[in-house]
Amino acid sequence: MRYLALTIVLLGFILQGCGQKNDEENKAETEGIEMVKKEIANFSPTELKYDDSILSERQKIVVKKLYQASKIIDDIFLNQVYSKNEEIKAKLMSENTEDSKLRLQLFNIMFGPFDRLDHDRPFIGTETKPAGANFYPEDMTKEEFDSWIKNHPDDEKSFTSEFTMIRREGENLVAIPYSQYFKAQLTKISNILKDAAGYTDNPSLKKYLFTRADAFLSNDYYESDMAWMDVKDNDIEVVIGPYEVYEDGLYNYKASFESFVTIRDQEESKKLDVFKKYLRDMELHLPIPMEYKNLDRGSESPIAVVNEVYTAGDTKAGVQTLAFNLPNDERVRKAKGSKKVMLKNVSQAKYDKLLIPIAKIVLDPDQMQYVTFNSFFTHSLMHEMSHGIGPGFIEIDGRKTEVRKELKETYATLEECKADVLGMYNNVFMIEKGVFPESFEKETYVTFLAGIFRSIRFGINEAHGGGNAIIYNYLLEKGGYEYNSATQQVKVNFSKIDHALTELANLILMIQAKGDYHAAKGLIERYAVNSPSMQILVDKLVKLPVDIKPVYQIEEMYK
Repeated sequence: MRYLALTIVLLGFILQGCGQKNDEENKAETEGIEMVKKEIANFSPTELKYDDSILSERQKIVVKKLYQASKIIDDIFLNQVYSKNEEIKAKLMSENTEDSKLRLQLFNIMFGPFDRLDHDRPFIGTETKPAGANFYPEDMTKEEFDSWIKNHPDDEKSFTSEFTMIRREGENLVAIPYSQYFKAQLTKISNILKDAAGYTDNPSLKKYLFTRADAFLSNDYYESDMAWMDVKDNDIEVVIGPYEVYEDGLYNYKASFESFVTIRDQEESKKLDVFKKYLRDMELHLPIPMEYKNLDRGSESPIAVVNEVYTAGDTKAGVQTLAFNLPNDERVRKAKGSKKVMLKNVSQAKYDKLLIPIAKIVLDPDQMQYVTFNSFFTHSLMHEMSHGIGPGFIEIDGRKTEVRKELKETYATLEECKADVLGMYNNVFMIEKGVFPESFEKETYVTFLAGIFRSIRFGINEAHGGGNAIIYNYLLEKGGYEYNSATQQVKVNFSKIDHALTELANLILMIQAKGDYHAAKGLIERYAVNSPSMQILVDKLVKLPVDIKPVYQIEEMYK
């Protein structure tokens, strides 16, 4: 009886322990669900409508086909981000629990299991995101890559190409062209673009669609980028292909696939045409010695104001794009310049839902009067125009190269920082030219200061957020910004901001002009940090959404 009683007691303890374990598991699951809900809530659902009444029936078919092609771009980019993405997504879709459904929502926002707002922290599993995403073997080090090129100099061009995937072949590394690696998907897209071209009556758009369809199969995007620059007199503005290199955190070499399908706002586009003639003046006005100014770039610089219909791939992951400046190919920029495309419906949504609530919290109340949509929208334009000026092709010790290749993984952060600094610098220059009234200077500086806290909430490890952290901390150090610890608010010092901004512009441009990788790393390490005042202000914004989550009208139309 004593042994039986002891057994019953022990069994009771075991069952009690199991109950505690289940309670702990339930608690962990509940906490996990709440965490994911909180992350999803960072993105405010925003319906993006577009007016198709200006389109003919044939144009509507073109838009539909471009949407269909873009859906495949989503799939390609998902593969580029992480080798296990397709497996993870399939598993989430096969499960029917609240947890899996929520994680799938967040997965779709982030294009993977890593939180882009939190230093790529995994919210599914525990694996760390590879620095080189899926562009390189996950176990490949920078030392191995550099050593391979050193020992196989004939491979340098293909290995550093924006349009190749690096893979292992036995003990060797090989570069596989996108056209081969993604052959099945790119062939489908190519066929859809050719179909779309058959429905467009605009010769320039028709040429772009046909040449881009061919580019997906040849892996040579030069001719189609040139054709895109020539698209004109058309209501549909589209760009589709591999462009930005931000996802490649190892080197910033590899281009991610993306797509923008938009409808041009003809009236607003015409208003901005005045800026095109000042592009060369902006280059001449840069605060660097004449020998470093890039006067060989083309100056066509078309500007379009559009409303977004659908985006795909890299541009849709996490934080949404306000505007873009393409192509990135320096050969095209030298010949024709670049095209600036402003996404008006996205800009208005971000201004209303994000910028104004942020400004009311972080800014000195006396400066709220200077926060305007016009300055917010115009800075986005100048940001994109500023990508098209400054050093591109450079020469180091007699060796011809590009800024992108010399600055490696620091390039994206420095380039975004440059574009934002010159965005303000060039807005003030436009005042000197008589394009803007003098009152616009204060609007430019104050609206951008509020916007810094919109950008750094994306994460300072991300190129735009890191670039804005550099600007905030540098200008604070130089007195251009002033933080009030009593009110926990910040303001612009209008007497010091000009000099501090010009100094920072010179610093960044000279790093690029000299291809100084170590100086770029030093600038990022010193200023792209969560400084005390910046962290206090960011913490005050915790209850606000970080960005919008587009709900595309076209997806409802073609379910």
